[in-house]
Amino acid sequence: MTVSPESPRRVLLARPRGYCAGVDRAVQTVEKALELHGPPVYVRKQIVHNVHVVRSLEAQGAIFVEETADVPEGELVVFSAHGVAPVVHDEARQRRLRTIDATCPLVTKVHVEARRFAAEDNDILLIGHEGHEEVVGTTGEAPEHVHLVDGPAEAATVVVRDPARVAYLSQTTLSVDETNATVAALRRRFPLLQGPPSDDICYATQNRQVAVKAIAAAAELVLVVGSANSSNSVRLVEVARDAGAPAAYLVDDAGGIDERWLAGVSTVGLTSGASVPEDLVDQVLRWLSERGWTDVTEVESAQERLLFALPQELRRDLREAASAAGFRRGTGRSGSEQPRAGVVPIRGSGSAAAR
Repeated sequence: MTVSPESPRRVLLARPRGYCAGVDRAVQTVEKALELHGPPVYVRKQIVHNVHVVRSLEAQGAIFVEETADVPEGELVVFSAHGVAPVVHDEARQRRLRTIDATCPLVTKVHVEARRFAAEDNDILLIGHEGHEEVVGTTGEAPEHVHLVDGPAEAATVVVRDPARVAYLSQTTLSVDETNATVAALRRRFPLLQGPPSDDICYATQNRQVAVKAIAAAAELVLVVGSANSSNSVRLVEVARDAGAPAAYLVDDAGGIDERWLAGVSTVGLTSGASVPEDLVDQVLRWLSERGWTDVTEVESAQERLLFALPQELRRDLREAASAAGFRRGTGRSGSEQPRAGVVPIRGSGSAAAR
């Protein structure tokens, strides 16, 4: 779609935006665990990187902790969408914790690739940001083999044992353009560099970056709804600026908008990170409408229909609960005859899957 920059006081609303399949799966995992087992349900780290989502789940009875050692022995703990290292699973077993692993399947894919490259005795160049939970989890799959590379500059200095046995992986929420530049820099140093069979950067991260590029050049201001610790949300701000937006800001919600940003602005671009519920975007749209930005045009660059099944541990518990409820009612219906309780639609997203 070609966007004309001439319409007064309008909002260009990026689509897709908001919840991806992995985020929705993780959030619903905690909600269904609370429904099934009752509070408290412990969650290691933030289930997804969004302050509003965390507060909502806390209000329902979730307790967020930093480490498995903070969970009382024998209790139920959910691992976040960002994934955990094998040592975390070991710690949970030692504390006799019941676990539900809500790691995004696309992050699990990277973990599998790390184990495979390590088994082949490759040095693994992991493109990502130091300290990010996803990077910590992936590194933990093969700590003796992984070297972190944070951008093209570090590609020039990383040291490996054998330039002929080198592979790269990446964090799933990075800037596509910067990651490609980093891979190109690595290939110049290591011509035999191996890579994953398909991109590690997830479909939702890529789609949201393409969508924000589609509106950035036609907007004087781009607002990205998302939390500061959300890597994919922060990248959207950077991509918007690189794509031509004179100004771009990250806000948790409408309360984070500075009205001074709107001085002289006729066109506002609006999008949200992959861990942001749609009601926060609606809140920003109302805030803008109250100030005269009433003409909203949705600019679609891709459609998303991907769904992920709930974690197998939770599906098992749901089947057992459904089976028990059926026998109590005297129907004798087994859990295997229930509707598809393990697959959930995406909520709170600007994608086609939510419509």
